[in-house]
Amino acid sequence: MKLISDPPIPVKIQKMKERVRWMHPSFVQRGIDQTSIVIDDRRQDNPEFSFMVIGDSGTKSHSRHHPQRKVAELMLTHRDDCSFVLHTGDVIYVVGSQEYYSTNFIEPYREFLVNGDNPKSIPYDRMVFNLPFLPVLGNHDYYDVPLMYRLFTGTTSSLRRLFRYKDIEIGWHGSYQGNAYARAFMDYTQAMSPQELERHLDRHYTAKTDTGRCLRYEPGQFTRLPNRYYTFRYGGIDFFALDSNTFNTPSPLPATQEGEIYRRELQKRRQEIDREEVEILKIYDRLNPDKPTEAEQLDDLSAKLDQINEIKIDIEKQLASHQMPAIDFEQLEWLRSKLIESWNTSQVRGRVIFFHHPPYVTEATKWNQAQTLAVRHRLRWVFEQVAETLGSLIKERPIVDLILNGHAHCLEHLCTTDTGFADSHINCIISGGSGHRPRYQRREGTELMETFAEIAGKSTRKVADSRLFVGRHNYNFQNRLPYSCVRIDVLDGSPPKFIIRPLITERVEQKWHNTELEPFVI
Repeated sequence: MKLISDPPIPVKIQKMKERVRWMHPSFVQRGIDQTSIVIDDRRQDNPEFSFMVIGDSGTKSHSRHHPQRKVAELMLTHRDDCSFVLHTGDVIYVVGSQEYYSTNFIEPYREFLVNGDNPKSIPYDRMVFNLPFLPVLGNHDYYDVPLMYRLFTGTTSSLRRLFRYKDIEIGWHGSYQGNAYARAFMDYTQAMSPQELERHLDRHYTAKTDTGRCLRYEPGQFTRLPNRYYTFRYGGIDFFALDSNTFNTPSPLPATQEGEIYRRELQKRRQEIDREEVEILKIYDRLNPDKPTEAEQLDDLSAKLDQINEIKIDIEKQLASHQMPAIDFEQLEWLRSKLIESWNTSQVRGRVIFFHHPPYVTEATKWNQAQTLAVRHRLRWVFEQVAETLGSLIKERPIVDLILNGHAHCLEHLCTTDTGFADSHINCIISGGSGHRPRYQRREGTELMETFAEIAGKSTRKVADSRLFVGRHNYNFQNRLPYSCVRIDVLDGSPPKFIIRPLITERVEQKWHNTELEPFVI
């Protein structure tokens, strides 16, 4: 059963361009950079500031508890000290539908929204943030629902509730190739008349950077993003937001005997998880959410169904990769150019990249996915190009100071080793435990190894170490579910130092406990 589908990369790119009128003459004539914003909060030049990072948050309440809301409450105690919030993607589960923005985003984060004291009155496509809230797209924000399944889930939702069938957050709508996300967060100019567009640009694209005019992000007034990937400067740090959904396609399977064997293994694995899914759904329909113990089981099974769908899509991407994959080179070239420009700007003292799919991770379901390796290789390619261009300018510093990701349902700090490439010695923080059920760390350990097929003899070497992992675990026969976000304090100086403050709310035996782990400096 195929519950969800992922649009092709060319479709994602084209649809998003249409929604923001990419390179429309009205933008070009005004010299507007459609990938830049200026956060106009009158504090953006302060070299010491703080921000929070969340991700994979977009779930509803579960029976008598709401993990996402618990994380939001943690954030509230730090809101006044922070300049903005970064969201690493998967804003809405399961298929990024507009149907769930009210319950899965607006309600949990109501204090961060204008008129949040009456969240039900806020349309999902009219949100205004009182604290800058800067997301990137996750895979679930692009997903759609096949027509036959949509007809079943949509037309029978009332019957399913009546007969205690469980709502797994799929109804009439999918994301429509990311359309719901675009309407919620991006400057959706597609529907504007020519006159409306002219007035809109003259009103909101008044900020200036080295690359021309750009969108002015005004907390409490106008809080839209210009594009699916974008950049902003704050306190001398350049931030780059990427859409990793358009450069995560695996490389083609080799046309060799080894490649054919692996293809058959993938097909066999796909059949196995199809059977596993059917068995889970059978159990799912027998459980009663009004019973606390069964409600916990339902939460667990729902997370397993989501995990199965992720595995399916990863397998499908590999099986479909018999030819050269579609890769968003336009975005990667943009990142290369912007990084080079950043390094050649004297006012910039550091660089942070954030996007959904982690290139390095030890969470059990993500560490060896083909998409993980694809993102790693594409990012490495960009960094190599940047390093070659900059030469001695970078000295012994990494190309970027920090990479922030989601996708893996955990909180993790990793650092790359000497990989032999320009992605060496980079700190990575994964903040993907902000609402969806946490997952275990892999059993293979904290050292990530990589085999370099292009090197004679297929050299294998360590490429990263996991230094902190906060995810699902068992202790004293108790199942512990830690949900998390991160506060990051940026200190003055060049290169900058970052104080990482993990914020944890843990569910143990149906009770919640808040903890703050010891901060660490990177």
